[in-house]
Amino acid sequence: MKEEVCSCLRTRVVEFLIQSAQDLQVSPIVKYSALSLFADRFYPSLSKQGNDNAKSWLLQPLRESNLQLFGLAAIWISNKIHDSPRLSVKSFKSLADVTIKDQHFTTKDFLEAELVFMQVLKFEIGTSSIAFRFFEDLLTKLSEVARVGEQLSLEACMDIMDLLYEKGEISFLNCSSHHLAASIVVAAYVITVPVQKSEFPIVLWVKFVTSCKEEDILDTVRNILKHVFEA
Repeated sequence: MKEEVCSCLRTRVVEFLIQSAQDLQVSPIVKYSALSLFADRFYPSLSKQGNDNAKSWLLQPLRESNLQLFGLAAIWISNKIHDSPRLSVKSFKSLADVTIKDQHFTTKDFLEAELVFMQVLKFEIGTSSIAFRFFEDLLTKLSEVARVGEQLSLEACMDIMDLLYEKGEISFLNCSSHHLAASIVVAAYVITVPVQKSEFPIVLWVKFVTSCKEEDILDTVRNILKHVFEA
């Protein structure tokens, strides 16, 4: 992928993926698995030289409509991994017919996009270590040990995760999934829990549960909150 492909293109395609996940009403684990596969792994891989899959017409030239197709392919693959019953390829094609304006894709194109997508990732499509799994687990544990856990919603954490993906900050933060999950939970706590109910030592608790360093968590939380309040 040429250097002139700007970050704004990535942002638009990520927003398209998030909206498509909403339109298809897939589960959160499917949505965030798809985001991880596409934004964290597939898209960055396109910039590597010598990619054997660069000959595919879906990658040369690299159009926004083709990237949107790959975004849908990421959701389709994740849906196959995590959901039952699975969505049919017709569901994705019907959505593409409405939302992808610059090009018409056939069912065969979806099948090819799925194959090229997995080839680029060298068929390594595991999603067991994504941040969503960890902050979901942290919220469950928090609700078991503190009443304030009832004030902290999964939706708040997901809103923060969406924003970070849209702004391209996941890769910039350059931290482990456990660290990111801990920081998102702390940031969501700061934003959503009323001051009079915020006496729970949330930073010390996530430090204890995740073994992440307190100063690293606080640094990441500051970065997250900066983007949240700029949005």
